[in-house]
Amino acid sequence: MEKIVTAINDVIWSNALIILCLGVGIYFSFMTRFLQVRYLKDMVTLLFGGKASDKGVTSFQAFSIAIAGRVGTGNISGVATAIAMGGPGAVFWMWLIAFLGAASAFIEATLGQIYKQLKDGQFRGGPAFYIEKGLGTKWYAMLFAVATILATAVFLPGVQSNSISQSAAHAFNIPVAVTGGVITLLLGLIIFGGVKRIGKVAEFVVPFMAGAYILMALVIIAINIREVPSVLSLILRSAFNLEAAFSGVFGSAIAWGVKRGIYSNEAGQGTAPHAAAAAEVSHPAKQGLVQAFSVYVDTLFVCSATAFMILFTGQYNVINPAGGFLVEHLPGVETGPAFTQYAVSAHFPSIGAGFVAISLLFFAFTTIMAYYYIAETNLSYLNKPGKKPWLTWMLRLVILVTTFYGSIKTATLAWTLGDIGVGLMAWLNIIAILLLQRPALKALKDYKAQRKAGLDPVFRPGPLGIKNADEWKDE
Repeated sequence: MEKIVTAINDVIWSNALIILCLGVGIYFSFMTRFLQVRYLKDMVTLLFGGKASDKGVTSFQAFSIAIAGRVGTGNISGVATAIAMGGPGAVFWMWLIAFLGAASAFIEATLGQIYKQLKDGQFRGGPAFYIEKGLGTKWYAMLFAVATILATAVFLPGVQSNSISQSAAHAFNIPVAVTGGVITLLLGLIIFGGVKRIGKVAEFVVPFMAGAYILMALVIIAINIREVPSVLSLILRSAFNLEAAFSGVFGSAIAWGVKRGIYSNEAGQGTAPHAAAAAEVSHPAKQGLVQAFSVYVDTLFVCSATAFMILFTGQYNVINPAGGFLVEHLPGVETGPAFTQYAVSAHFPSIGAGFVAISLLFFAFTTIMAYYYIAETNLSYLNKPGKKPWLTWMLRLVILVTTFYGSIKTATLAWTLGDIGVGLMAWLNIIAILLLQRPALKALKDYKAQRKAGLDPVFRPGPLGIKNADEWKDE
């Protein structure tokens, strides 16, 4: 079973996808004139704008749902895996894909807003919606919807629940089945309450969880402040094959940095547009900029926090592709959240493992919540309003089963299945946003013009020549 899954993953995550992700990020950065730098102030200001309605959530709630999906086990276990497989240099490539990916995130989130649709009394949207309405390709839209339901309801939840159960077992000796049962029960209580409850829970939990984790990292950085230049130097030297100790994993540093970077920040993968479309805003570019900022929060803040804690304390192993280890500071320790647990424990022995386990619980649990919302949105796309309501109940049961199953299966299989899910969505969505970039770029130009005129931008698709933006009015 694992050999088959690994073979499929190797095909999906070939060098072609890595080159595509980097290339698209570079392309959209130039096409938007590096909006990730020019509009940084707007990103922060817009984060707290907009109001909720019966149809949609606030910008901050949409941001929180997206962050709930982005900030997960990839920020703790994923960073550890990138370092283990690609050495410290992988961290640089995670930073680079985040910076470039912010432009891709803007494009896909803006498209999600432009082509959102009112279904069952709520705004719904995402790649399936903009592929059909923007490209006019129904079969491609349905393919993405099916692939996304498989990824977010079947493949990806297990990665999150597995990391929660493994870290709880390491920190508190709690059997993985017990942890799996508890998180499955809690998840059921939330997802049966619908998107509004998911938004409210995410709005409360996300700032708390990210803030506490980054605060711990800042404390550890402050303790090791004199080591900052040497750690940065190690990351940069390793990233460009200038560190002899890690020359054997130079290619892996790029591959794993990009792979884990995309897994963590999800830029271009097609998940964030689902949350972006749910927001009640006056202009699509507003939510596009907010979602671009969420990439920064995920990788440049949270992932960097994990990387610095691990590298400062030296609590990591680097696997030699030829066999054995290039570096083995933690003999017998499996790659994953344990690296971060040992790193925090190096300074705070009594609370380190427990702190990381609790952080991972919040990170990963909210990510599973976001996965359910994305899966439900794509099911809503496939299912006509009022038709076959039992499909929603079946979806809820499926994600509860896969969440529990993931908590008790091997970490290797969980991550490989998760990578397949991410890769499938990335291939389909990146091709779509390349073909459908013009409406998003027109929206950015329109936003810029209205801001320059001193106006609060309001979107009118007709004068811009954008068709099928049915939820927006031209008057």
